[in-house]
Amino acid sequence: MIRTLLRTALIASTIALGSAAQAQSGKTDLKAMLADPARPEADKARDADRKPAQLVAFAGVKPGSTVAELGPGGGYFTRILTGAVGEKGHVYAMAGRPSPALEELAKAKPTLSVVTVQPGEIKVPAPVDVVWTTLNYHDFKNNKLGEGDVAAAINKAAFAALKPGGVYLVVDHQAAPGTGVGATSTLHRIEDAVVKREVEAAGFKLDAQSDLLRHAQDDHSLAVRETGVRGKTDQFVLRFRKPK
Repeated sequence: MIRTLLRTALIASTIALGSAAQAQSGKTDLKAMLADPARPEADKARDADRKPAQLVAFAGVKPGSTVAELGPGGGYFTRILTGAVGEKGHVYAMAGRPSPALEELAKAKPTLSVVTVQPGEIKVPAPVDVVWTTLNYHDFKNNKLGEGDVAAAINKAAFAALKPGGVYLVVDHQAAPGTGVGATSTLHRIEDAVVKREVEAAGFKLDAQSDLLRHAQDDHSLAVRETGVRGKTDQFVLRFRKPK
């Protein structure tokens, strides 16, 4: 208990110092944020592969932004996003079953709300600037909802949750050309062409795509957690925008 309280106090103190510096500069100091001593060492070890600072910049997350994060898991990006939005922004982490780590994080970060949702739901009190999901879209395809799948419902909900001109960021493991959705439950991959088609069908426009997380050495034949490819998968980064 004492250790948990001390850790919570450390996180809160670090947030306060970071927020003050950010407020003075008017910009997010992502380098300092990634070096935050309150971040788990396991998270920091993943930074070289996940390139979080570049991804945050590509999505346009900045001080004052409101973000709905889908499928936050243990909070790797949640910690980064709450730092990026600063004390005047807010992050809503959407989870079916929030992890204990996520719940503990919310206690220390007033700019974070953990929201329990049903499949296909996005619940925010007001329209947000960014809907963010990384390495989850293939799982949306694996979960059925009525006669369809969760992906269609999520895309529709994302469109409704965003402000006009808002960004929907989708990152996932690339599947081999022609695979479509054939590897979503086996290799946990999906073809980017499918994602583009489905998201645009919900009303979005593809605004940009990035090679930031591309890995040419990945031949798309292995499951994403297999030795030799885990953390080094070829990933697509797609930025969609809700028309104004």
